[in-house]
Amino acid sequence: MSAAPGPKANGSVYTGRFRVWRGDADGGELRDFDVEVHEGEVVLDIIHRLQATQANDLAVRWNCKAGKCGSCSAEINGQPRLMCMTRMSVFAPDETVTVTPMRTFPVVRDLVTDVSFNYTKAREVPSFVPPPGLGPGEYRMQQEDVGRSQEFRKCIECFLCQNTCHVVRDHEENKKAFAGPRFLMRIAELDMHPLDSADESGLDRKSAAQEEHGLGYCNITKCCTEVCPENIRITDNALIPLKERAVDRKYDPLVWLGNRIRRR
Repeated sequence: MSAAPGPKANGSVYTGRFRVWRGDADGGELRDFDVEVHEGEVVLDIIHRLQATQANDLAVRWNCKAGKCGSCSAEINGQPRLMCMTRMSVFAPDETVTVTPMRTFPVVRDLVTDVSFNYTKAREVPSFVPPPGLGPGEYRMQQEDVGRSQEFRKCIECFLCQNTCHVVRDHEENKKAFAGPRFLMRIAELDMHPLDSADESGLDRKSAAQEEHGLGYCNITKCCTEVCPENIRITDNALIPLKERAVDRKYDPLVWLGNRIRRR
C-alpha cells in the first residue's frame, strides 16, 4: 500500500485516507487504505473501489445505492449512517474516514452484521386487524388520518435507529425485552390507525407496548430520530404519544373505571 500524496492531487480527484474494519465473528481490526476519491462520490463508491483495487474479499451489504433499501448501514467516523447517502464532500480531503460495522449487532464479516434480531422483533408485533364486516377495497379513511401515520411508512428498515438506541447498544441483556424504536413506532402507527380493530378483538396495543415490547425502557433521548435517513420524527411523533396513551390506559382513574365496568 503506497503512501498517500497530498490532498487534491489532481483537481477534483485526490487520494483519501480510509480506515476500514476487517474481520469476522471471532475478531478483527481496523486496517488503513489509501483510495482514490472523485468529485461527487459517496462512501459506498469508495468501498466499491477498495473492493475492486485492494481488498477483493471485503464484505459489504448494499442494494439500491439510492437511500431506499436500507442495506448499506454502517458507522462512519462513529456515526451510524447509510454509506450510499454519506457524501465524501462532508469530509476534509486530508481527514481519515473510518468505516466500521454497526456496533449493536453481531458481525458476520467485515462491514456485514447479523440483523436478524430486528426480524424477530417484527414478527412479535401483531399485524393490522381489519374492521369486521369490511372487505378489501372497502376501507375508507379521512385524509387527515392517512397523513397522521404516513410519515412512519417512509421507514426503509435500515435499522440505524435500532443500532444507535443505547437501550440495546450498551445493554445486550435488554434485547429480549425491548423491541427498539423501529418496532415501537410500528405499534404506534397501528394504534393510531382509525381502522385498526385490535381493541375489539381483545388486543390492547398500548398495554402490549408497555408490558411485552419494553416501551418503558425508552427514555426519549431522541438518538433514534437523529440518525434516521428518512427524517422521521420517531420520538416526537410516535414514541412520546404512545407513552402518553399507555400511561392514560394504565393510570387514568376514569379509564380504569370504564374498563372495569365493561368487563362486568
